[in-house]
Amino acid sequence: MAATNLYALDFDGVICDSAIETGMTGWKVAKLTWPEMPDEVPAEIMARFRQVRPVMETGYEAILIMRFLFEGGDAEQLLSNFNSQITHLLRRDELDTDKLKQRFGETRDHWIKHDLDDWIAKNPLFDGIAKKLQQLDVQNTYIITTKQERFVSQIFESNGIEFPAEKIYGLDRKLSKQQVLKTIAIQHPNHDILFVEDRLPTLLNVINDEQLSAIKLYFATWGYNTQADKTAAKELDRVSSINLDKMLAL
Repeated sequence: MAATNLYALDFDGVICDSAIETGMTGWKVAKLTWPEMPDEVPAEIMARFRQVRPVMETGYEAILIMRFLFEGGDAEQLLSNFNSQITHLLRRDELDTDKLKQRFGETRDHWIKHDLDDWIAKNPLFDGIAKKLQQLDVQNTYIITTKQERFVSQIFESNGIEFPAEKIYGLDRKLSKQQVLKTIAIQHPNHDILFVEDRLPTLLNVINDEQLSAIKLYFATWGYNTQADKTAAKELDRVSSINLDKMLAL
């Protein structure tokens, strides 16, 4: 008997195009931190933020990216040397990362509380994803993300997708994606696990873990990754690069 497919899906960059909301929240906090910045994020800076989004790992970093870009920094500088550029900005302006994280979370929560419809609109699902999720057996589907689980549930609910909260493994659980995949593999020994992820470093971590050698890996080319990532992914035997249409057909 053929094994049943089990889907383990990343959220940001695979299911949800959250770059708009993340960038806007980052700009709002940057405005609080550097009051001379304008109220609204200029379109050209948002476009450059999208370029840089692949190297951002944690939401609060959007604050620093937006400030860097506002000051005239080049997107390519961040793509090639992200950590040193961000560290320089933190040190130069004597910023505390814990306070920035707190402000980022509070600003997002304020937005959700006072204009939920607008917040949802800035977190659109990629075309066809809602229908795909509605077709999948939720018992054989997991979300593995670095996003807080309540945000995933809120976006699903607002898009008419019924998805059990216990199937969402997010930031709250304080587990790496490798740890989550190991847990799922133990719980579902007779399933083929298909892991769809848009960050190449995450897929490399799975490849380097011998306990996860049976996981089928898919690189989401429509997500937050660079051309260099796309080229490198094609060289990896374990990884299948797929576009959105192929994802919808999985």
